[in-house]
Amino acid sequence: MELFAQLLVNGLGNGSYYALLGLGFGLIFGTTRIVHFAYGPVFAFSAFAVWMAGKFLGLPLWIAVLFGPAAASVGGAAVYWLAYRPFEQRGMSSHSVLILSLGLTIVLESALTLGFGPSIHTFPDFAAPIFILGPVFVTGLQLAETVTLLVLAVALTRFLQHTRYGKGILALGDDRDMARIVGIDTDRISLVVFALGSAISAVAGVFTLLNEGATPTMGFYPVFVAFVVAVVGGLGSIPGAIAGGYMVGLVESLGLWQIPTEWQNSIAFVLLFVVLMLRPQGLFVGMKR
Repeated sequence: MELFAQLLVNGLGNGSYYALLGLGFGLIFGTTRIVHFAYGPVFAFSAFAVWMAGKFLGLPLWIAVLFGPAAASVGGAAVYWLAYRPFEQRGMSSHSVLILSLGLTIVLESALTLGFGPSIHTFPDFAAPIFILGPVFVTGLQLAETVTLLVLAVALTRFLQHTRYGKGILALGDDRDMARIVGIDTDRISLVVFALGSAISAVAGVFTLLNEGATPTMGFYPVFVAFVVAVVGGLGSIPGAIAGGYMVGLVESLGLWQIPTEWQNSIAFVLLFVVLMLRPQGLFVGMKR
């Protein structure tokens, strides 16, 4: 039972992390319908921005972490404006945009490798605290991930429901053509969505930096998990992203109880297959819910 309890705690911690990834990816995918696989390199770039703020500027962690969302929002907005938007204006098919996204991922990961090298970069003088609760241990990062997820989910919900840009995002997610007809600047809203979704991804990127260190290819697996979480939870749904994240985290962690570790990365995709078979629209539907 002690092993089960520890796996449960680990699953909840991983679930919070996965939900953060799903929130950002789902916001972008659910609104623009762009399968943004370049989300991974932008996620990695945010971690390197925090690392550079601590390494070269000597900033304390609580200030350096602000560089992550800032860098990711600029990077995400630039990717949309310079890469995806010209394809949209030319009326290119979704398949063409998907191929662009995959190619862009390779190019950006190569650029990060050239800029930072393939080695692991860790934040200077950081060690996560560990708390022992009975038979299990919990890290400070796991607790921080959970609290941060709740704060971001509430803030994002209020932003979508009570601000002008938020209502524009909801309208765009419901029907892009109708949003354009009623006078919404869809290009500007898409730009905001990419900036906001990328900034949310940066939060998860900071936790990865602090937990494992930053590498140019660190976004490869997280972007696929973000895709799974967003689809399982329901595109554009905040509760869905949270539920999907915890479902993936718990299934992945508890699966290790009986399944060899080499199968761990496959569990999320098996879950995606099962959910799509039983409920293709995901657990939740709609940007407002």
